[in-house]
Amino acid sequence: MKNDIVTLTIDDIGTNGEGIGKADGYTLFVKDVVVGDIIKAKIIKEKKNYGYGKLLAIIKESKNRVISKCTVAKQCGGCQIQHMNYQSQLQYKQNLVKGNLEKIGGLKDIEVLPVIGMDTPYHYRNKAQYPVGIDKEGKVVIGFYAKRTHCIIDNTDCKIGSPTNQTILEIIRKYIIEQNISIYDEESHQGILRHILIRNGYHTGEIMVCLVINGTKLPYCEKLIQELVSISGMTSIMLNINKDKTNVILGKECKTLWGQAYITDSICDITYEISPLSFFQINPIQTEKLYKKVLEFAQLTGKETVWDLYCGIGTISLLMATNAKKVYGVEVVSEAIEDARNNAKRNNFNNVEFFVGKAEVVVPQFYEEVSRKVMDGNEEAMQSLNPDVVVVDPPRKGCEDILLDVIVKMSPKKIVYVSCDSATLARDLKYLVSRGYEVMRVQPVDQFCHTVHVETVCLLSKLNVEHYIEVELSLDEMDLTAAESKATYEEIKAYVKEKTGLQVSNLYIAQVKRKCGIVERVNYNLPKSEDSRQPKCPPEKEKAIIEALRHFWMI
Repeated sequence: MKNDIVTLTIDDIGTNGEGIGKADGYTLFVKDVVVGDIIKAKIIKEKKNYGYGKLLAIIKESKNRVISKCTVAKQCGGCQIQHMNYQSQLQYKQNLVKGNLEKIGGLKDIEVLPVIGMDTPYHYRNKAQYPVGIDKEGKVVIGFYAKRTHCIIDNTDCKIGSPTNQTILEIIRKYIIEQNISIYDEESHQGILRHILIRNGYHTGEIMVCLVINGTKLPYCEKLIQELVSISGMTSIMLNINKDKTNVILGKECKTLWGQAYITDSICDITYEISPLSFFQINPIQTEKLYKKVLEFAQLTGKETVWDLYCGIGTISLLMATNAKKVYGVEVVSEAIEDARNNAKRNNFNNVEFFVGKAEVVVPQFYEEVSRKVMDGNEEAMQSLNPDVVVVDPPRKGCEDILLDVIVKMSPKKIVYVSCDSATLARDLKYLVSRGYEVMRVQPVDQFCHTVHVETVCLLSKLNVEHYIEVELSLDEMDLTAAESKATYEEIKAYVKEKTGLQVSNLYIAQVKRKCGIVERVNYNLPKSEDSRQPKCPPEKEKAIIEALRHFWMI
């Protein structure tokens, strides 16, 4: 019952980091506990089959519990499991990925490898965004929002951020007070300073400070610049203009106050320009481990065509380009694509091409356009239409069905899926597995230490058709290749007849198959003598056969 006081033994951790225990068979979720804790809790919310409790006291501490290094970790909520020892965090994340694959993806026999962790899981973030506000006493507060609120927890000494950030933030706090800089108020939409963005180059030591303002100018900014440039590594001081009444942190317009409009950093010896609006992985040490795993899974030899979807500023694209023949990158943010193209030039890559737009829009359009070129016998178009490897690194919501559908039609030998949410990963893997792909490797990487989030890289391989589809074959078809066995010649002819009224021969089907890259078995439908001249498939019949091949998932 609500308000009851109960004693619980915590035996599991939920997807949001809350502990799970049972009181007389009734499941309760309680924050700030770890597996093995014996606690006293108050039931604060009751549902039919489960409820939520508030931690009142720890009767007996678990061996997995540690003292949080951050003094405001409980109030802040950014590091949901900092009170759990690191090995237990890694085990929790491995179980989280495996659980989602089983429950959501229906993948019960998939091995999830141990999570690749950090040697020192602190001060790893190369980017932090700090809201600025005024507390009830009228004091300037800079820190992070408490979970599910816009109440700012004052904290300039974040234990997962760069140590230099505290120095920068205290300089800005002093500037705000001395120059009487107005602070943005969300309700009235008044005040100038909204957020502070800090980026750090892990390998270069370069620092960017970007002040997000509700206006076009920052008063007395020369005084602030004078203080900030004294910090070793300061490279870029920027303004970001955000005059919208919104919770979105960054606006679209940036101005340079001092230095460059970007900083540089490297991943796997490839250098990147990083602007205030650029997406760049926040944990440089773990990102190199993650991307090396992506490259390992792709198994490139220098002959492959690769698509990198949701490519950002081209981090994975350029890494693939070191070992691939051709790489195509797609990203919706135009500024990121501009950065990606600049990064390709900076690193002397000429085998990469980038497209601006939503992957779920760009790739289907590209597929349709190139399909027409393939019909005209364009070999280069064929390579882009049927790539060897597709890499996807989508946002937390995962991939849309329309994109997954086109990926399947493109029929890559390998798909390397990079995910920041194992729940949507599991959903998308279920879709791909049902359409002829097999999950080969699942490797979680701890990009976000002390939080409930985990990055996962997954390798899928295209199955031989006979492994996942049953086809009745007549005796004279027993030597068909795997690609051909998706549909017999008679089935293709019947489909074309039903849909178009046209009659097509085995010879015409074989010609179109070869044009579409489906390898025929030796001596099948070849002329009986070198001097024989075969009739060519008419265009209207070729189009009808291609539609049939698509229907049977052969292209």
